[in-house]
Amino acid sequence: MMQVPLSHVLAVAALLFTIGAVCAASRRNVLMILVGVEFMLTAASIAFAGGALAHGNLDGQAAIILVMGLAAAEAALGLALLVHARRSGAGSAAIDAYNRLSGE
Repeated sequence: MMQVPLSHVLAVAALLFTIGAVCAASRRNVLMILVGVEFMLTAASIAFAGGALAHGNLDGQAAIILVMGLAAAEAALGLALLVHARRSGAGSAAIDAYNRLSGE
């Protein structure tokens, strides 16, 4: 059975993280920013899984469970923001529509 080297796994994770960071930084749409953050969380999970496999322990897999919980919380936050925008009458997913979230 052939095993993928850790350097290749980390290279894929770094590429995926870079794509997510560029997506999150360059977009003005809340959904696309959240998609970029999901890409970055997935890249972290891949790096944790590769490290756990290379070192033969389960610590990386335990970290993946935490990252999955964080991703679920981030998805819930995104849905809450979209529902708020729809109810407040903004009706847009543009990031500029969320300047009224300060409670005024």
